Order: sequence, then C-alpha cells, then structure tokens
Amino acid sequence: MKEGVKTWKRKLLRVLAGLALLLVAVLVSCLEGVDYRPYFREPFYVETIARLKDRSATNTLQRGDLAAGFGRTVLTPTLNATADEPAQGRFRTLPLAGFGNRKGRPATGVHDDLYVKAVALRVGTRLGIMVGVDALIIPPEVTAIVAARLKQEAGVEREQIYLSATHTHCSLGGWGEGMVAESFSGRYQAGVRVWLADRIVTAVRAALADLKPASFGHGSFAAPEFVKNRLVGALGNVDPEFSFALVKQKDGRLGVIGSYTAHATVLSGSMMEFSADYPGCWAKAVEEATGGTAVFLAGAVGSHGPVPGDKGFKGAEKMGQALAQKLVAQIPTVMLTESVNFGLLGLEVALPSLHTRVADGIRLRPWLAARLLPVSSRSYLQVFRLNDSLWISTPCDFSGELGLGIKASLRGRGFSTAITSFNGDYIGYVIPSRYYHLDGYEPRTMSFFGPHVPDYLDELMRSLALEMASK
Repeated sequence: MKEGVKTWKRKLLRVLAGLALLLVAVLVSCLEGVDYRPYFREPFYVETIARLKDRSATNTLQRGDLAAGFGRTVLTPTLNATADEPAQGRFRTLPLAGFGNRKGRPATGVHDDLYVKAVALRVGTRLGIMVGVDALIIPPEVTAIVAARLKQEAGVEREQIYLSATHTHCSLGGWGEGMVAESFSGRYQAGVRVWLADRIVTAVRAALADLKPASFGHGSFAAPEFVKNRLVGALGNVDPEFSFALVKQKDGRLGVIGSYTAHATVLSGSMMEFSADYPGCWAKAVEEATGGTAVFLAGAVGSHGPVPGDKGFKGAEKMGQALAQKLVAQIPTVMLTESVNFGLLGLEVALPSLHTRVADGIRLRPWLAARLLPVSSRSYLQVFRLNDSLWISTPCDFSGELGLGIKASLRGRGFSTAITSFNGDYIGYVIPSRYYHLDGYEPRTMSFFGPHVPDYLDELMRSLALEMASK
C-alpha cells in the first residue's frame, strides 16, 4: 500500500515537473524583455532618417496668390435599416467607438449630426487639403481607400491630404479588426470603412470644386480653464493653446480651422447616441456666428482631458460655445493676406517592434503581439506650412506635454505651431518617456511601440518642421 502511494506521488511529481517545464517553455516562447536599446542606433531609425534626407532634398515652398475651397458632407449613418447598405450609409445596427465599457452595444439613435469637412488650399501648382472628421480616429484602411480614390480622381498624393479626427467618442464604430480595436470600437463591420471613406472623398471633392481666390490668416488664444492633465494632474503640464487658421474667399465666405488639446470625452460611455461632443458644439456656434465653415482638428490630446464645467451634453455645449466665443472675438484682429508662402512635406516613418507589455519590463514577443494588435510597422508624419504658421500631423494620441517643447522651439524661430492627432493612422498613445513605467491605460495598455517612440517622433517632428521653416 505504501509502495503504491509512493509510486503515485512520483508520477504526480513527474506530471507537475512536466507541466512546469511546459509553462516555462510557453513563457520563453511568448515573453521577452522590453527593448531599451538606443533608438538612434536601430535599423528603423536609420531607414527613416535616410528617407527624410531624400525628401528634404526635393522640398520646396511656393509663394503666390491663394485659392481656397470648402466642402462638407454629413457622416451620420441611418440606423435600423432592413439591410446594410454601406454605400448609402444605411445599417441595421452600428456600435459607437470610444469607450470599452459599452461592450460593443449598438447606438440607440442620433443626438446631433456628424460631419466631414474639408478645406482645399492652392498656391500656384502646390495643392493641399485639410480634412476634419467627426470620428474617434481615421483608420489606416480608410486612409488607404481615400488616398487611392483621390489619386485616381484628382491626381492628389498622400502628402497633400492632411487628415485629422475630432476624437469624439460617440461616432461610428465597427471599423477595426482584432481584439484591441474591437474592445473600444465594437464588432467589426466592413461596410463602415466603405461609408467613412466615401464621406471623406465626397467632402474633398466638393472643396476642390469650390477653389476660388482667397486670403489667409492665423492666430491663437489661451483657454486653460477647459483642459487638465488627466494622467498625473498637477505633477504634469498642459498645453492650453487653441490654434486657428482663417481662410476667406473673395466673395466673403469664411473657413475656420481650429485645434485644441482637450480630449473630446465630455460625453461618457453611458451616451449611446451619435454625437460630435464639444467639437461639434464649437463648430456649430462658430458657423452660426460667421456664416462660414468650421473645421475642428483634435490637437495633441494625449494625457489631456476636458474641463467642461458641467456633465453630459450640457457640458459639451458649455465648453464648445465658450471656445467658439473666444475664437469669434479674435477674428477681427487677424490680418489676412492673399499672398501666401505654402509648402507641405510628408514622411513615411518606420517603427520599432511592438511592445505589448504584461508587466513593466516584460512584453509579449512581437509575433504574438501582432496577432492581438494588427498594426503596421510603418506610419506617417506630415507638415503644412502657411506663411509663418506650421501644422504638424501625428498618427496617435500625441501628448500635449511633448507638444509644448516642439512649439516653444519653433516659436523662437518666429513660427506658430499647431500639432494635431489622428492623421489617418493610429499607433496608440505617445506621451513623455518619463511616464512609461507608470501603470494604467495611457502608459501601459496604449503605448504600443515601446519606451523610445516619444523621443523618436519628437526628433522627427522637429526635423520636419525645421526643414519647412528654413525654406
């Protein structure tokens, strides 16, 4: 009897030892340490810098009279259709994108309409289009469709299309594939990409058809009362600047492009209707006051939350209308000029390997992370220059704290700078490296590409901006 017990124990120990070895093997094959090697010695950096030098060698500005055109189209989908008809924006059901606590539940209706708005700018042969979309982000698959169609229809290249989203968390979901994307945008529905891409192309097409002689000016104002550092509070900094550009056609029609750093999260995850949040309220108020077209581009919103002064849509209206009043008061002080120095420069950026972490210093091996987070190893940065103003686009929730340093350095060279997020790709949050070891949503869950991406993008953005500013 005792010998039988001993035999059973030996077998159990062998099984446990085998399981332990199997577990170790699984961990070794699936996990590895975070890569802290200096980014400036890595192949992705060398590749990108070489590409930047090639782009800089052919970069030029064009000075001359400005022509501008405005386009807009409704993005709001039709719900409760008998069948999905994506080309017409008709869907049986559609989730909202933005908050994971919605669990992919379908939208219940429309609180206020969503829009795509575009401003086309042409000086001589140089053409660029700035596009604002009432969406959480602009998915890269949608960008690819848009770029291909505009190239075919109008000969427009990718670097001529300056994309941004308002980052409302109450817009169309269903556009993302994979566990991470579907956790905050709902179950994937291929038709959403069709509808979103069509609306962007339609707005751009209208703006190009509307090109007329115009004048340009720009400005900014401080609005610290409406933004906070939501990551570390008073231990961090905020960028309180609201940047704007004015484009006025000779017939008097006005286009206003505005950008601010506060997240469009006045409306919470309990909101189940489509809404443009405070950026939509801002745009509506500006358009009512000016009779023009107001385009909102999300600024460097990483770690920056809104301070609306009230809850729900009442808070969104209060914040949006107050920002609109501040801007409208600035319009008469802005000097407009018909002669514009216009340039644009885009750069494809190679990225490091994925850093999906399970603990502070431990990540999933990139091959496994790519199955959970199917993002590209390439992304995009872009700069538009209009006289002494620079607009820099980023493919992420770019940190307002990082933006402060970039803007200050360019201010010293006589340029005002707006930094915008969600430029047609998405690589997560890019926040100061000193926050990388904090636990939480922004530094841990959403820092997709490791500890050096903030410094890497900061360097590239400064280089692009300086290249444009030196012409």
